[in-house]
Amino acid sequence: MFLRLLFLLLLALNLGAAAWLLFGRLPAPPLSPASDPGVTELRLLTEVHAAPASTPPVAPASAASIRPAAAVASAASTRSAVALVPASATSTPPPAETCATLGAFTTSVDMHAAMQALTPHVARIQYREEQVSHSHGFWVYLPATTTREAALDEAHKLAAKGINDYYVVTAGDSQNTISLGLFDSESNAQNRMAKLQQQGFAAKVRQRVDTEPAYWVDYAVPAGEAFKWQAWMPGRNDLAAKPIDCF
Repeated sequence: MFLRLLFLLLLALNLGAAAWLLFGRLPAPPLSPASDPGVTELRLLTEVHAAPASTPPVAPASAASIRPAAAVASAASTRSAVALVPASATSTPPPAETCATLGAFTTSVDMHAAMQALTPHVARIQYREEQVSHSHGFWVYLPATTTREAALDEAHKLAAKGINDYYVVTAGDSQNTISLGLFDSESNAQNRMAKLQQQGFAAKVRQRVDTEPAYWVDYAVPAGEAFKWQAWMPGRNDLAAKPIDCF
């Protein structure tokens, strides 16, 4: 009797264990994600470079459909540059001022007086000094001799032929030269020289030119303004104004 009960008990236990193994096991909890939200999932290099076996090969593009990346970038930058250039940059703005120069003044005193008269009426003003050449007539002369005595001999020859309007230069760069007259007209000087040469003298003509300072006053006024410098400097008809590039 006892053995029968023990057998039944063991059989019940076995049946209970089998039923628990088949029907009583809880489902496995889901695995936590491999990475945090928003973080790119890590993959093996073999997984990245391995191409799916089912992916068909890509057909090569035709030469006509290929557009170099440099050409695309160049075209895009050109369009950007054109779009950034304002329309007003292509047009030259009108000048805000016009400038002129007034002169020439023969002395610095006249130049400074003109600047004082014009300064209150112009936007800017300055002066310039230049060296200019002035003709002081045409000189008829006999070339210099080597000695004072030779020059006096030439003077005696002139006097012997009735030519008395001469002068023997005794000093300076023209020492021992015999001056035979200074003429404003070149034609008169040439006639004098020709007559002396006909009488046997080696006369010559030379233009006398001196270098002297000259002064100009430059001024700027607003563009479009009709500036009359004569209103502030009456009586200076010897002066003239002409336009210049602004300074």
